[in-house]
Amino acid sequence: MMDEPIVVGIDIGTTKVCTLVARVEADRGLRILGVGIEPSQGIRKGSIVDLAAASQAIGRSVEKAQRSSGLEITSALVSLAGSHVSSVNSRGVVGISGRVIEQDDMIRALEAAQAIAIPHNREIIHVLQRSFVVDGQDGIRLPLGMHGYRLEVEAHIITAAAANLANLRQCVQAAGVNVLQFVLNPLASAEVVLTETERQMGAVVCDIGGGTTDLAIYIDGDVWHTMVLAVGGNHITMDIAHGLRLPIEKAEEIKKQYGAAVEDLVNPGELFTVRSFGADQPVQINRMELVSIIEARVEEIFDLVLQEIKRSGYDGLLPAGMVLTGGTSNLSGIRNLASKVLGLPVRTAKPENLIGLVDQIQHPEYSTSVGLLNWALLMSEASLSPRSTSFGFRGGRKDWDKVKSFLRGLLP
Repeated sequence: MMDEPIVVGIDIGTTKVCTLVARVEADRGLRILGVGIEPSQGIRKGSIVDLAAASQAIGRSVEKAQRSSGLEITSALVSLAGSHVSSVNSRGVVGISGRVIEQDDMIRALEAAQAIAIPHNREIIHVLQRSFVVDGQDGIRLPLGMHGYRLEVEAHIITAAAANLANLRQCVQAAGVNVLQFVLNPLASAEVVLTETERQMGAVVCDIGGGTTDLAIYIDGDVWHTMVLAVGGNHITMDIAHGLRLPIEKAEEIKKQYGAAVEDLVNPGELFTVRSFGADQPVQINRMELVSIIEARVEEIFDLVLQEIKRSGYDGLLPAGMVLTGGTSNLSGIRNLASKVLGLPVRTAKPENLIGLVDQIQHPEYSTSVGLLNWALLMSEASLSPRSTSFGFRGGRKDWDKVKSFLRGLLP
């Protein structure tokens, strides 16, 4: 068993911390060996607001995963979200002098793409190559072995606030775990929920969590745009708490039990009982009143998503529509409302085809958690394939050695 690689992912969200341990099996599948799910503390909108509380929550999650897997966790891939994340598309150009293109030339092109002005308080998280251009011929997935004079690469570069990364890294290290790499939430989720056809045709992944809504646009098999919006399911819960004068915990409970995203799904006369602030006895509330509160906020979230898609300039290149995931996608009717607001086909997705300890994680809110394992699978040398050439690496000279060995494995 120990001859097969072990991969670990820690999804640090606003509502939960989920640590997963999996074994990479001979058929390149993943068997879930350990699961540690713990309510989040000290995290707001994807960012750390209380170091001690966040460290303790992460520590408890890691401990549960270690206990259920029987393995010690020393390093892991860690999810990243928050409005401090931003992205830019860049192009790198190098000369080849008519010879055969080698992997070092691809590395030089990617390094040239990284030579953009980045503020000193930001750090590169991913450099995702989109495609190569050789002597004006574009759309080349892998130029190794081709002849040319000029090699260009189109890259999508994702950066994050260095201070936020340092805080997150400190919390994970306090749990005795080293951060192998930070992975942006929607990129991890996409590894689980997107089909190859959707990647090629053009689709947007929308992961609506508790504190953030994470977007990634895929066209021609590559990432073209990413964005994190600081709004999520917790905002719906707060609206319910204010509108119906309920404690936040009770508002979350009735959102899950009676909530829906569109009023058409609800019987106008349907009532439920709840005890609100200042009431001596439980009171009856019309379910339609609850759903109207939810629908207004969900519609606003998708309006913001639509604005971001239009701002990216790729709104006309998404025939495959949207793939919706994350905990908030459990709301009844949310797919219909999203399709109405965006004018796109929409489907909801969750992790599937898992083996091992999977009972707790076969739900949309665990797409990022499982996606981290898939991302780790892409990082392992044993899993190299041409499909993985769009894989992203952190910036920095030390990481280019990893890139070189990664690309070397792609040689025929």
